[in-house]
Amino acid sequence: MTIHRQEIRSQRETRVQVPAPRPGTEPQAAAPPAQSAARPVPIPAPPRTGHRVLVYKQDPSVTELGARLAFLPFVVLNGPADARVRIELPGVTPVARNVSGDFVFDAGTPEFDCAHTFAVVRQAMAMFERHNGGEPIPFAWNTDGNTEPITVFPHAATGANAFYSRTAQALKFLFFTPQGASAETVVHTCRSFDIVAHETGHALLDGLKPGWLSAGNPPQTGGLHESFGDLTAIFLALAQPDQADALVALTKGNLHDKSFLADLAEEFGKALGMPAGLRNADNDLKLSEVGNEVHAISQVFTGAVYDVLADVYAFEMNRQRRTKDPALVLIEVASALCGLVFEAIVASPARGARYADVANEMLRISADRGNPAIYRTFIRNRFAVREITTAVTPLDDLMSGQMRMADAAYTGNGQDATEVEPFDERSASLRAEQDRSRCCGTMQMPEYELVAPERLAERGALEDDDILREDIEALRRAFGK
Repeated sequence: MTIHRQEIRSQRETRVQVPAPRPGTEPQAAAPPAQSAARPVPIPAPPRTGHRVLVYKQDPSVTELGARLAFLPFVVLNGPADARVRIELPGVTPVARNVSGDFVFDAGTPEFDCAHTFAVVRQAMAMFERHNGGEPIPFAWNTDGNTEPITVFPHAATGANAFYSRTAQALKFLFFTPQGASAETVVHTCRSFDIVAHETGHALLDGLKPGWLSAGNPPQTGGLHESFGDLTAIFLALAQPDQADALVALTKGNLHDKSFLADLAEEFGKALGMPAGLRNADNDLKLSEVGNEVHAISQVFTGAVYDVLADVYAFEMNRQRRTKDPALVLIEVASALCGLVFEAIVASPARGARYADVANEMLRISADRGNPAIYRTFIRNRFAVREITTAVTPLDDLMSGQMRMADAAYTGNGQDATEVEPFDERSASLRAEQDRSRCCGTMQMPEYELVAPERLAERGALEDDDILREDIEALRRAFGK
């Protein structure tokens, strides 16, 4: 109203005053008021800037999605770098923003690799920070005011691997030429959305549970680390509307249909002679079939969570198909399950965590959230059929395909249990030493094999002396004589 009064007052003040006409003359019409210049309506500016980045939305071999623009809604310095992540590629970095302030480069160039890797790492971090109440997740060395970022090396060295190192405070992605391929055929692990997300998952989980990477834990604890990496890739894919929409169209909403979501690191897997990806999240493995090899053990947990995802999505699609787009339902279901797994892991023991520990936390948190009882039925059934937990409610309906998928209150026998026991306390996955021979590079780092579990669990930066402590102490005893 103040603006309107000022405009009216201004019009009155600028109105032309015409003197009274002399006798015998016609009155003159008043001059029209002056027309003010048109003023554009102001557009609210965003509180902070952001940048577009060209990234592979999945794996370079997944041509359905290819390379697309992504948006990072925060300030990124030339590098790319920000307060949490910086990219290092000698002779290439710092990579500069273009005239539009974006990191958009031709796919397959070193500059693209720097920008793509940075973007996927930051997107994975942002996804879990949303489930952490918006609070940043510390890296394992971010203690006592330490704010040092993680350094990411897109072209770290030659080799068919990638890894996270707390000692180096780094993520390192290697590259290699597949056996029998031409010298020009190079597989860069940094270009795989799945691999970058997986290794970022290791780094974040080490910040949350710094004792879990120790080889002194039961194999299931190691399996949780590997599984968390794969689940990071799956949930991050479903956090992006274009991927969720493409997946629904490809599978017609059936998450058990073959797709780019369940196959992980397709290009890498095929380069190693595998039929599809490095791992398949949509599997039927049970604990009795995998022994103590951590890579295989991880697929049991990943498969159980993937089945829960498919079950909840089928239930919610039946409930919301008339009110929401199928892709939107999938995004919401995946986000909720991602948050559930994240919170359950945070609430699990600091050392020696078992799959049953996480399952019980998922059941408890689901009940606290007020989720329909059928959600917990899905969780209990899927972990029980994998021989992870005991079946406190019957599996007959699940195994016969007769579950009442549209009944929100369905439990199988009326019991909505929120606590289950391990299926087999004598399982090699709980009692044997960890076999990490087929794991990603992270799990094979000497720092997690040789540093005492108590030291790893303390958090804080690791030094080479931590890894060599036993040898150094032996030398001191020898030289002190």
